[in-house]
Amino acid sequence: MPTEEKIVYGLSNVHYAPYTIEGGIITFEKPIAIPGAVEMTNDPVGDPIEFYADNMVYYYADNNQGYEGTLSIARLPDSFKQDILKEELDDTDKVLMEYADVQTKPFALLFQFENDVKARRHVMFNCNARRPSLSSTTKTDSTEPNPTELTYKATPIVINQRPIVKVSTTFATPDAIYNGWFQSVWTPGSTDGGNAGGEE
Repeated sequence: MPTEEKIVYGLSNVHYAPYTIEGGIITFEKPIAIPGAVEMTNDPVGDPIEFYADNMVYYYADNNQGYEGTLSIARLPDSFKQDILKEELDDTDKVLMEYADVQTKPFALLFQFENDVKARRHVMFNCNARRPSLSSTTKTDSTEPNPTELTYKATPIVINQRPIVKVSTTFATPDAIYNGWFQSVWTPGSTDGGNAGGEE
């Protein structure tokens, strides 16, 4: 009976979860779905540490500074624009306003890759997004949708006194954890999935 996947394909179940830090405790909000996922890439960040001596590489170490990611989606939800990009909704006219004097909010990014055995679910704990490009094209005899590309950085954050970047489920992850993955953000050492000890 297979216990490891052989191939990876597909992208679904993309969610975001804003978080706050108060008194050294990280509290993640309930994940919110981002429908219409098309494609995702996450490139590692961090040049390796190399020290040369005796005419050779005397010391080598990896330098994990997280990932630079791009998420292509059908449309960026208004909830994300307000929660993360901090656009403000006018109470009377119901228009979204983008101000230049606000800071975006960090968030956890949850998503799922399909596999031949069991879909693997992931969390990147500390993401910061850039404002996406604003573009479209004219409609012709064959209409092509214009997906939105959201770029972000996923950097380490200290949880339970260790800098962590991401976690992923495995074939052996218990059903209770796996099935509740998008209901709350799983964190090391947490029993409720929403709170984690650590400092920014």
